Amino acid sequence: MIKMLRVIVSCVCLVMILQPAKAQSPQFNHTTIFVVDMNKSADFYEKVMMLQRIPEPFHDNKHIWEKIGEHSQLHIVQGAKEVMPHEIEIHLAFTVPSVENFAKHLDALNIKYGNYAQTSKEPQVRNDGIKQIYLQDPDGYWIEVNDDKF
Repeated sequence: MIKMLRVIVSCVCLVMILQPAKAQSPQFNHTTIFVVDMNKSADFYEKVMMLQRIPEPFHDNKHIWEKIGEHSQLHIVQGAKEVMPHEIEIHLAFTVPSVENFAKHLDALNIKYGNYAQTSKEPQVRNDGIKQIYLQDPDGYWIEVNDDKF
């Protein structure tokens, strides 16, 4: 009986060793924006978007990193020669408990924002009931702020 148990355990171990490891789906880590004035952009993201600066490994005065999630970052990189136009379809999106309260924060800072079409300051409501507003950072990158509860 013990001999048979050893054979079974050995077979199970062999099967486990020979099976290919299951690939784990990638997890989001960071996104990067290339900007004209890194400090101006970092100031915007820290004051307007209330992000927290985190250590970056380069220490070359060309990178600032901001925490945008539990394990996600925004990398702000110095070096763009000019501010380029950006389409609203390509944007960063952040979730807040209340779009209306966040809009009051933007109003207090005199930050321009609006619906997707930029025709009104009233939040846009998606088909699933999520409210959204859009604004731009100093280099024209679009930011969506919504109240998704996922």
